[in-house]
Amino acid sequence: MNFRFYVCTFLLVCSCALSAADLMVEKQKFTLDNFTTFNGKTIKQVNVGWEAYGTLNEEKSNAILITHYFTGNSHAAGKYTKQDAMPGYWDSIIGPGKAIDTDKYYVISSDTLVNASAFDKNVITTGPASINPDTGKPYGLSFPVVTIRDFVNVQKALVESLGIKKLHAVVGASMGSMQSLEWAVTYPDMVERMVSVIGLGQSDAWLVAGLEKWAAPIKQDPLWNNGDYYQGTAPNTGLMLSLATITQEAMHPAIFNASNPKHQNIIDGALNDINATFPVVDWLYGAAKARVNSMDANHILYLVRASQLFIAGHNNDLAASLAKVKAKSLFLPATNDLLLYPEMAKKAHDLIGENSHYEEINGMWGHLDGLFTISQKAKVLSDFLAE
Repeated sequence: MNFRFYVCTFLLVCSCALSAADLMVEKQKFTLDNFTTFNGKTIKQVNVGWEAYGTLNEEKSNAILITHYFTGNSHAAGKYTKQDAMPGYWDSIIGPGKAIDTDKYYVISSDTLVNASAFDKNVITTGPASINPDTGKPYGLSFPVVTIRDFVNVQKALVESLGIKKLHAVVGASMGSMQSLEWAVTYPDMVERMVSVIGLGQSDAWLVAGLEKWAAPIKQDPLWNNGDYYQGTAPNTGLMLSLATITQEAMHPAIFNASNPKHQNIIDGALNDINATFPVVDWLYGAAKARVNSMDANHILYLVRASQLFIAGHNNDLAASLAKVKAKSLFLPATNDLLLYPEMAKKAHDLIGENSHYEEINGMWGHLDGLFTISQKAKVLSDFLAE
């Protein structure tokens, strides 16, 4: 789910390239003075960053919302400056004349609550690392547990603040697919089309247990200190190990091995010293370490919990929830995804029924085909949005 991380660390290794960005964008801030969570807790002030591409028409009927993945943010397309090394993560499909055509649509993308990159200068988010106005100190674990529904409700407030009463579409990948489907279930009269890329209808037992492996290294780091580390040293070792786990699990073995063509099992260091590491391990951990300073360990834990709790509708009855969907729906899982395997999307598609369309993305990236191979479905997306 850590797409932007992979773009920076793996793209050059695998000799892939994203298209040049045509859009110049800026980050904006949306604020709610009070927000009540799905669990009935109050957050006195919520701030999230957001971006927009294209122009909202007079009728305010051409808005498309992009919902982002686990460690992503609202930077879905374009560049902040011409000097930026990389455009937004879905720049290949968002922009003038592209699948999500900004000559036709007004495309909105927002940071989530508890965004992983709490210390990234281009991310605005409220979460455990934020200052609690009642104490003047970071919330830490006093911040309420939040859900995918809460992410959606903040987005709804943002959309409504722009005078938009109905969305032409909601489109999201991975954790973003949870949000897009939750939109269609919870606010069926506001969503005309729903697109789930490498997505699912609910987190099953296998996924919940797997996600716990992402949280465990952080909790086991002594510096985590039960989430109270903001006045001291951050648990960066645990965070690095967590990000390394996420990285490997989101990649298919084929692309992981192709990224390390010179790997050898027998090398002098590893043969003679149990503390020695393999180059592939150094590569994996090095890529994770490069992201540590912009991220917050507690935020990762809160994102894990939101993802573990997910079932569309948040009522433990998936079939009943999906029966509420009025939006035309499109599911685009990746054939070789070992993290959110295609059967998870197929189950939701089948429950929605005749108003849903299903196609698989074929590629060698695994879960990351939702980013690197999404342009394969550009015409499918374009046609779906035009229907």
